[in-house]
Amino acid sequence: VKFDFLGLATLTILEMAKDFIIQRYPAQKNFSFEDLPLNDKKVYDLFGRGQTEAVFQFESIGMQRMLKDARPNRLEDLIALNALYRPGPMELIPTYIARKQGKEVPEYPDPRVQPILEETFGIMVYQEQVMQTAQILGGYSLGGADMLRRAMGKKDKDEMDTHRAVFRKGAGQGGLSEEKADAVFDLMEKFAGYGFNKSHSAAYALLAYHTAWLKVHYTAEFFAANMSVEADDTDKLKTLFGDAQKMGIQFESPDINRGDYRFEPISATAVRYGLGAIKGTGQQAIAAIVAARQATGPFTSLYDFCVRVDRSKLNKRTVEALIKGGAFDNLHLNRAELLASVDRAFEFAAAAEANANQGGLFDMADSHAASTQEPALVEAVPFGVKARLVLEKTAIGFYLSGHLFDEVEAEVRQFAKRKIEDLIDSREPQLLAAIVSDLRVINGNRGKLILFKLDDKTDVLEASVDEAVFNAHRNLLKDDELVIVQGTLQGASERFGRRFKVTQVWDLETARCKFGKYLRVAVNGTAPDIARLVRDFPPRREMSEQGELSRGLPVRLSLRRQYGSEGARAELHLGDAARFFPSDAALASWMVQADRGLASIVYE
Repeated sequence: VKFDFLGLATLTILEMAKDFIIQRYPAQKNFSFEDLPLNDKKVYDLFGRGQTEAVFQFESIGMQRMLKDARPNRLEDLIALNALYRPGPMELIPTYIARKQGKEVPEYPDPRVQPILEETFGIMVYQEQVMQTAQILGGYSLGGADMLRRAMGKKDKDEMDTHRAVFRKGAGQGGLSEEKADAVFDLMEKFAGYGFNKSHSAAYALLAYHTAWLKVHYTAEFFAANMSVEADDTDKLKTLFGDAQKMGIQFESPDINRGDYRFEPISATAVRYGLGAIKGTGQQAIAAIVAARQATGPFTSLYDFCVRVDRSKLNKRTVEALIKGGAFDNLHLNRAELLASVDRAFEFAAAAEANANQGGLFDMADSHAASTQEPALVEAVPFGVKARLVLEKTAIGFYLSGHLFDEVEAEVRQFAKRKIEDLIDSREPQLLAAIVSDLRVINGNRGKLILFKLDDKTDVLEASVDEAVFNAHRNLLKDDELVIVQGTLQGASERFGRRFKVTQVWDLETARCKFGKYLRVAVNGTAPDIARLVRDFPPRREMSEQGELSRGLPVRLSLRRQYGSEGARAELHLGDAARFFPSDAALASWMVQADRGLASIVYE
């Protein structure tokens, strides 16, 4: 007996999603996958777009590319494509697609086998088709056809010679010439060597259809189930998170007062992040949190939390991870103060427990009856956006409540217009702005190859840079740093996705000099202190082949006047002496002196 465990995780996901559906929609109490129609156009449209992340057996990049070309519109297509997408028959995929789309006429080795090969447009895809051909044309019994299939799979020459003679004889009795019989036998032998069992492929395709159906019709439940099963795999979670956002799903941050261990759908378009997916937590700790909350109600503060949760199952690192991941935000938004107060909160909880054990200050069974006043949180300056998100990434594995690209997106899109999701396969250089992550160095025969990922919110792209370029820009190519890069897109292979070969790297300030035209500063009767600003932020100078080059931006003062219904505008171009280096600090200083803070770089 042969058991196939390949689809166990998918079956778990389907069952969990079904539970979510029944919990959220009482009218669906009798929901069953067996009742789903198998001709849902929206489902096949999803396959045709190649939007099959987390769809069983159709997740790979090569599969997604094949689906876009094939545009399947029936279950039989999914069965066939699943069987064809493996070493050997893969070379027949273009033929299958061309015949399916009417660009090529199907060919059959004999009219008598057309009924069994028609669904695959004349191509022997399945082992069953080889066996049926042997029965119809060669006069084999069912058992004999199975023996032939096994012999073809083993490629035993002596056994194959014996079967060839048997097939010739049977085919001759059916009216085929010896030459034609040999041609058919050769064709059968070719396909039998890699033909897939149709029953397996059909079972896989049905599971794939069910998962795709969920993704289309119960998207929140689909992603909640998938992410719950993949909670320990940060890379998989990040991929699912991005795919869910593309499908319109929003994520509610983890919350100690509402969250559970697993992800939960909270509306048709929203999922609450699972507490168990925060690094450094674990099932015991989350179970203790949920138990305390269910026993005596929502937590009211960090101190209340540490007093009520069983600290034998909860340590300081777990609490810190929960804070970094945003699970305390609904109690207190300043994560810096919460982190600074963890030690104080554990000390307070220990003292409260000691007093309770002595029958002293308050009864631990009813934390709301406490008579001991909680101390204030340790004062701390709130984290900036970058610091908050980087810490969040250490707990979640990626940015959840925002993105480091958010603050710069409006500006960089003025010159690095192309998004990662819109990149085209071209040998022409392309310009990208993105956040660096997952930097790693690979030692090869030709030296070091540096790989990293570029993330601009629309997608994540694998990138590479050679050792010389990396050494020249080592200070820029770091995790969580914004870079502007130029390079070429290398097409996807069967195993790997697209890769961006980086040839040039800039930080934002240098990119402002390279791609910006000038700084426009609004004035209204009072000129800014140009001399001081240029003195504080002078242009940087470097040597090039053409001589000394000033890396600074010129300045234009823009004056507007309104006279009743009439208006006038004048623009004063300052000379090279007013060039400055456009750092963030410099731009902030120009904005302070500009009319209504209107100072911005013009890129086109």
